[in-house]
Amino acid sequence: MKKSVLTAAAICMAAALFAGGSKDTKGAEKQETYRLNLSTVLTDTDPISVGLNKLAEDVLKDTNGNVQITVYPSSLLGDTADVLEQAKSGANVGVIIDTGMLADYVPDMAIYAGPYVFNSVKNARKFIETDMFKKWDSELATHGLRDLGCNWYQGARNFLTNKKVEKIEDLKGLRVRTMGSTVAQESMKALGTTPTSLPWSEAYSGLQSKVIDSVEAQTTAVYGSSLFEVTKYLAKTEHFLLYTGLVISEKWFQTLPDEYKKILIADSVKAGDYATELTLQKEKEFNADMAKKGLIFVDVDKKPFIEATAAVYEKMGWTEIKKQIDKAVGQ
Repeated sequence: MKKSVLTAAAICMAAALFAGGSKDTKGAEKQETYRLNLSTVLTDTDPISVGLNKLAEDVLKDTNGNVQITVYPSSLLGDTADVLEQAKSGANVGVIIDTGMLADYVPDMAIYAGPYVFNSVKNARKFIETDMFKKWDSELATHGLRDLGCNWYQGARNFLTNKKVEKIEDLKGLRVRTMGSTVAQESMKALGTTPTSLPWSEAYSGLQSKVIDSVEAQTTAVYGSSLFEVTKYLAKTEHFLLYTGLVISEKWFQTLPDEYKKILIADSVKAGDYATELTLQKEKEFNADMAKKGLIFVDVDKKPFIEATAAVYEKMGWTEIKKQIDKAVGQ
């Protein structure tokens, strides 16, 4: 019941935000002012949120104040799925979303969540400039959603354990808390682990009580949840590179003058790159701090991990798509 009340409150809040419409007229020349509200589940100090605020500043400046963006962190506009539905219906909203979730509209985009789909952050960034990706973007637009850039990087995911993991055999039989997606589950199985579904909020207590043996996650999440307090080792497998995209309403996007459309896309990509650099900086800072607090970082030979997870692409029917991606970015 409480959840329903909160959801209703969020809807009312959103309705109030959108009630005035997405544009106003003011001044003698009656210039249009376009308003866009951006949502993220992350806190206001997260690199992604910082990047969104930079986007708001840049767009305001580059459009002489005629496109105004307000950022709502910590799910203040509702959860990701709710805001995405609002965008599809034409509301002046956008949301940071796991790129793999866009597979509901463009099935091939699910491959973004695959293991070792890109061998570097550089190649992942390079991919959004390819014809292959631009074709996916065009398809997404037919579903009422406009991608402003899938280059918002949240970090590489590694294994946190109390048993030292130096080679793939060391993972065998470990109960690993992972994401609920099919590709994540299959990836963990391919590595010999037992994938375990557990809310992120319970990861700390799960490790502490030995309900799970390991967690696979990116540094910013590990540090934010203090998982280094209940684990001894971090195996640097970097099996997933976690990318998110900024998606807004295609209907609202089409109300913009062409000049503003170009500015919004260009500034979004630039802000995504900025957020990525912040994430990479935070990874170094947080890893250094966790090492001081006793967490032991273990370098591994990734080749056996890459070879083991290659079977995931065959199982998911992605073998040909993976080859196309490799060719497109030259990896």
